[in-house]
Amino acid sequence: MPRRDETAASPDPPDTDRNVVTETLHGVEIDDPYRWLEDDTEAVEEWVERQNAYADAYLDTPTSERLRPRFESVAEVADYGSVVVREDRYFTTVQEPTDDHPRLEVRAEPGGEGVVLADPNAWPGNDPESDGPPRSMGWYSAAHDGDHVAVGVTEGGDENYDVRVLPVPDADAIGEHGVESDGHTPGPGPDPEVVLERRGRVNASSFAWEADGEGFYYVATGAADEGAQMDKALRRYRLDGRSDAGGTGEGEDEPPEPPESPETSETTLLEHDDQHVWPGVTVDPDSGLLAVGFSEMMGGTEWYVHVDGELRPVLTDTDAETSVRFHDGTAFLHTDHEAPRNRLLACSVERFREGDLEFAECREVIGERESILQSAVPTGDRLVVHTQRDAHSRLSVHDRDGTHRRDLPLPDYATVTWTTAARGEPEAFYGVTGFDRPPAVTRVDIDSEREAGTGGETIASVDVDVPDDLVVEQAFVESTDDAEVPVFVCYREDVADDGGPSGAPRPAVLYGYGGFRNSVTPSFSRFRLPFLADDGVFALVCARGGYEYGEAWHEAGMLAAKQHTFDDFIAAGEWLVGSGYTEPDRLAVAGGSNGGLSVGAVLTQRPDLFGAVQCEVPLLDMLRFHRFLLGESWTTEYGHPENDPEAFEYIREYSPYHNVESGVEYPATLFRTAASDTRVHPSHARKMAARMQAEADGGPFLLRTKSDTGHGVGRPKSMIVDEQVDAWTFLYEALDVGDGSAGA
Repeated sequence: MPRRDETAASPDPPDTDRNVVTETLHGVEIDDPYRWLEDDTEAVEEWVERQNAYADAYLDTPTSERLRPRFESVAEVADYGSVVVREDRYFTTVQEPTDDHPRLEVRAEPGGEGVVLADPNAWPGNDPESDGPPRSMGWYSAAHDGDHVAVGVTEGGDENYDVRVLPVPDADAIGEHGVESDGHTPGPGPDPEVVLERRGRVNASSFAWEADGEGFYYVATGAADEGAQMDKALRRYRLDGRSDAGGTGEGEDEPPEPPESPETSETTLLEHDDQHVWPGVTVDPDSGLLAVGFSEMMGGTEWYVHVDGELRPVLTDTDAETSVRFHDGTAFLHTDHEAPRNRLLACSVERFREGDLEFAECREVIGERESILQSAVPTGDRLVVHTQRDAHSRLSVHDRDGTHRRDLPLPDYATVTWTTAARGEPEAFYGVTGFDRPPAVTRVDIDSEREAGTGGETIASVDVDVPDDLVVEQAFVESTDDAEVPVFVCYREDVADDGGPSGAPRPAVLYGYGGFRNSVTPSFSRFRLPFLADDGVFALVCARGGYEYGEAWHEAGMLAAKQHTFDDFIAAGEWLVGSGYTEPDRLAVAGGSNGGLSVGAVLTQRPDLFGAVQCEVPLLDMLRFHRFLLGESWTTEYGHPENDPEAFEYIREYSPYHNVESGVEYPATLFRTAASDTRVHPSHARKMAARMQAEADGGPFLLRTKSDTGHGVGRPKSMIVDEQVDAWTFLYEALDVGDGSAGA
């Protein structure tokens, strides 16, 4: 990190005990000197505190002091979530400039004043003087009739949720009260109707309201601290106290009488402990039919319906990834069956309920095409179709039979982040963003010819100053096996000269992910603005393992082909240097989670290519990832190093923790992790930091561990600003970025 005061002595990293554990896997002895850091003992906590102090010694600099007010400025603007329509009510989240957390509101009109239903900023634990753990709203789900809303509440961002149900005022009351809450805030505030405590990893995709709005289904898991996240149960809860396990809302002439005891209002419909399969639920709001999808991680989805107290198979014995959406008597199937880039099929709800359905029986609504079908949302008698081509979005309107009506214009290199619609009205909403475009919420009148040439009406947008000379470009970089890998580049126009940067090579940050069918597309970050304003270059690589070109692109970066992901990062870095945008000493690579694995791999494979590495909540010990938290479920993506000798061999070749070499000069590296992460265990970052501090040359190698947060869920704005100050201070120092005087 060349910009530190050279007269100041650099601190030494904390001492770390070496307690070598040797085990034999497939005939190979593997030494692990830092296995003791896998435990959450008092000794480990003390070691983590020393590591944080060591990071402070490098990151508490004049650069940090200059960046903080710039980040606080861009953080203190309003932000808006997606719009969910239920009958005559519109639900959304709003984060005001002074709020640490978004609050949930309901409105009578899309752009009207709202009633606050849940305000996490007022919850116990979020007061700076409170001793309790901070709480946040991870998700919400509004009942089909709009009369109730369920809220997922987490403590410390650990993704184990309370489920709380709140009443919602009707549209007339919303209009009367405007922004006044009339007793409906803060939530979960006084007397929510239901409080189900610590139901594990239940989230919006594993929660579904019954058609009558008086009950719901949800998938609960065991707790992470008990090693029970893989134990799953599908449950039904009735607000009126009924517990009839066989009911689906369909074909019931009279509801059963409520039981005398409210304790019987919850019923377990099934239990499931397959570590590689996750149940999801959806309900037809018209008939009340409950459909349960069992999705195998990186495999197919089997669908069942719950009828007469039993699960009836609908789509089984298939490796196709399929989602189901019910609308107005039709079951729409979004699937990659015989379509690696996806297509949309349909059948009647009655035929779906009968079970034993074959894909060939369904009619094709939207066929496979060059672009990737992301979603098709029904509204009235139309469909709003979102596709991606070359990793950026397109939107179009179709009839229910798939006939194309018109395209909805979007900016160049934009990403549609979500689409929603009213069930019975020709009204849809979508979010759009890009590298140079703050997120905006747009409303579209699907039937209006007046809007035929527009993208609709912007009803909310993030109001932040963006440099007006930003350039966004896309290149296709050759990687191994002749793959053409998309790379986006964003920089200020005054950097450009005949299509490339002018003057000295600029500081640059390369970001990517490359796994689990996740596409990376143009996105906006307010905290990136100071770097771009200071003549930085931001690049995004769409590495294999993602879904930018469908399932074939994913399979080209998984299991034995995982090295392709790292090849693509390296190819993108070499292209940035070769094209004159930057030079190795001024190029950083960054990523988190699976992207942290990608970053760790290129750190150990090509340390000469980068001047800095930022590795967040990463997987790094790939011979033991399956032993912690959700790791076993990821063996379908990476392979099983313990059970499969072939997988052991190719994983050992790239496992970052096992490929640190003494005597090699490695770039400055910042590992960031979270004590309450319930997905990727913090021991990955701990062990890697310890090994590099003890064995590697170069550096420094820093570890920052945050408490009261997890894999990224529910962080308050104040914590996000602190994290961003750390991250960009590290990058500014390591890449020799200017003094921060250019402004945001």
